[in-house]
Amino acid sequence: MHLVVGLGNPGSQYEITRHNVGFMVADRLARELGTAFRTAPFRTAPALAARARRDDGDLLIVKPHTYMNLSGHAVSAAMSYYGVGPESVIVAYDDLDLEVGRLRIRAQGGPGGHKGMRSIIEQLGREEIVRVKVGIGRPPAWQDPADYVLGRFEPEELPLMSDAIIKATSAILCIVAEGIDAAQTEYNRII
Repeated sequence: MHLVVGLGNPGSQYEITRHNVGFMVADRLARELGTAFRTAPFRTAPALAARARRDDGDLLIVKPHTYMNLSGHAVSAAMSYYGVGPESVIVAYDDLDLEVGRLRIRAQGGPGGHKGMRSIIEQLGREEIVRVKVGIGRPPAWQDPADYVLGRFEPEELPLMSDAIIKATSAILCIVAEGIDAAQTEYNRII
């Protein structure tokens, strides 16, 4: 079983913000696999979960509802409940250091300033966590990064982000079916 985690913040006020790209990827993946989110059965951290059976193994998709800074609690709870090891976790989230719509797949690394990833790394005690990062670009010099990530996309960014979410979904399925090396070769070069 693979555990795919989309990072974001719960609540309608955050739905279409830059910081909820991970939720958007998770939603797209669930739709593509014909499954729906329900309240997660583990009770130690709030989350929504969707499960899909595939020929190459079960896929569990989780959207933590702990808010971004505590995402690691829901990831740890899901791993424990379903018996998933850290080598089978894939995290999708937004990245300020990538231009809008660009993907970057990594097998490990630090949080890079992302508080959701920091929480996951702290909870799991390791940096070897597969991640699919979706670029949201840097804020203008005058704008606070916290306000920027919680803001909505500009109209001209929407087509780029729509394509990026589709590609991120495909990249996750590639990781599950063929491994991270194949996904990096295919998707890290796409703009």
